[in-house]
Amino acid sequence: MIPFLDLKQINVRHVEEIQKSINNVLHSGWYILGEEVRVFEEEFAEYCGTKYCIGVANALDALTLVIRAYGIGKGDEVIVPSNTYIASILAVSANEATPILVEPNINTFNIDPQKIEEKITSKTKAILVVHLYGQSCNMKPIIELADKYNLKIIEDCAQAHGAVYYGKKVGNLGDAGCFSFYPGKNLGALGDGGAITTNDEELAVKLKALRNYGSHKKYENLYKGVNSRLDELQAAVLRVKLKYLDEDNQYRAKIAEYYLKNIRNELITLPQVESGYLSHVWHVFVILSEERTRLQNFLLEKGIQTLIHYPIPPHKQEAYSDWGNLSFPISECIHEQILSIPISPVMPISHAQQVVEAINAFK
Repeated sequence: MIPFLDLKQINVRHVEEIQKSINNVLHSGWYILGEEVRVFEEEFAEYCGTKYCIGVANALDALTLVIRAYGIGKGDEVIVPSNTYIASILAVSANEATPILVEPNINTFNIDPQKIEEKITSKTKAILVVHLYGQSCNMKPIIELADKYNLKIIEDCAQAHGAVYYGKKVGNLGDAGCFSFYPGKNLGALGDGGAITTNDEELAVKLKALRNYGSHKKYENLYKGVNSRLDELQAAVLRVKLKYLDEDNQYRAKIAEYYLKNIRNELITLPQVESGYLSHVWHVFVILSEERTRLQNFLLEKGIQTLIHYPIPPHKQEAYSDWGNLSFPISECIHEQILSIPISPVMPISHAQQVVEAINAFK
């Protein structure tokens, strides 16, 4: 069986470094908001090109806390893509603000900048962009709209660690960037974890309090905060793996390039990369097919594991049934046809060749 993602093999490459880092934490006697988190925050901020990084428990908390820190809440609107993982939208709802959905570009799966302005109202406070599947959104027109209407730009970078747009990494393209370190991400921990990057000192200071019960000083609470702190052990693991992130992304790109050059099947639509201004880090490699179910079963029979990212669009989820019968046909088309095929920094080229052979043999 060719696995969709072999997390064990991804991590055992660095087993000695990881074990050493974990032992250092164990023997330090300091397990919450200690030296590992502090240094990781510095290193990840430097990697992203931002002044500040705030480690939190997960990416949903990162998004939720940024929205809260900006004072966005009941009666306010936040523009979000209509095809994304539901966490992007849950963060808006958690602050009692209203998510305003915008259709994607079907070729890149990212929010279509040309469809945003018509959704902006006097209640709009922010545009939440999602760099889906590892490719940066086309940010230039989005930044222009944000400047025109005085809106915040919040980046959901959960799938795009290291992706670049006009020489700048995601997480440094808007007012704040929110990252996930879920184990399967390009930069993955050994459990949950997340971070926020920003150049806004006031925001960074407030977020450091919000993640820690609203407190900068023990037992003194400035805000109604939460407990959402990046763990010392996870920070130690992430510090090890951050050193190899660019190398891993380059290998992912090698697999993706092989797929793009060699998959030839009229029943399959390949993903498109916006040319000239960005790098794609290929968190997942997604294809489209009107015969998805039959294709997925065919590949499984050939010993190839695939996944669907994602089968149900947010507006069709039971959690948002109170929205009524909304229609977003581009998103619905994507969610009905999309299929993710294996790609990872430890996947042998020989496995990619088998995947291509199988897909090309599908009829």
